[in-house]
Formats: sequence, C-alpha cells, structure tokens
Amino acid sequence: MKFAQIIDFETERMDEMEQLLQEARERGSGGTGDGPTHRILLKDRDNPNRYLAVIEFESYEGAMRNSDAPETTKFAERLAAMCTRAPRFTNCDLLDSRDLG
Repeated sequence: MKFAQIIDFETERMDEMEQLLQEARERGSGGTGDGPTHRILLKDRDNPNRYLAVIEFESYEGAMRNSDAPETTKFAERLAAMCTRAPRFTNCDLLDSRDLG
C-alpha cells in the first residue's frame, strides 16, 4: 500500500528551502528506490509562513528505510533549521489518489 506523510511547518525562508529541495531531487534517493515518488506543497492562505507538504512513497516500509538513511537525517536537520517552529509529521496510508478534472 502506498504511504503519504504530511509535514506541517512554518518558515520565513521558503526560497532557501526550495533550493535545498532541488538539490535533493538532483541527488535522488541513492538508487534504493525508497525515496519519495510525489510531492504536493501547500501554502496556508491565512498564515503566510505556514506550509503543508504531502510526500508520497511506494510503501510505509520504503519510507521508513528512507527516513533511517543518514543522508535523509542530515537533510531533515538542515530543513528544520530553516523553520520557525519544529515541523509536525502525520503518517497516512494512501487509500485513494486521482485527478478529478
């Protein structure tokens, strides 16, 4: 079953975060196949420094292997340092995903 993680975070440095995310995309998942497969980034209209990232993985197990990788830990620490509060994580089984248009 596919897995999604929702990351709720606040930052005043979104441009720097996007640059770091681009670098991570260019590096890839190290050939393990456990990295994210899709991302949706949302900006809160009522709180301009709050964002929600929905990160999709092929499976929960793959996501946890990716999470345990040292390069992922280092990457997460760099992102957290750019936040104005600690990110909040919600782990979800992905039951349905489709385009409605």
